[in-house]
Amino acid sequence: MDGRHRDEIKPGMTVDIVLKADQSTGALTRGVVQDILTPAKFHPRGIKVRLADGQVGRVKRVWPA
Repeated sequence: MDGRHRDEIKPGMTVDIVLKADQSTGALTRGVVQDILTPAKFHPRGIKVRLADGQVGRVKRVWPA
């Protein structure tokens, strides 16, 4: 799953995100979803989430449970 569809992402899931500061390099940060911040059902650049450690970014990959 590529993280562009909100219904594929739930709190507690492990995901890879791109932080705002890492957008130019595309470096990924792995963490557990705490909150889903994007209200839309779809976003072409990835659904924005807050991780359990407080970092915010757009989901690029959802890891299976």
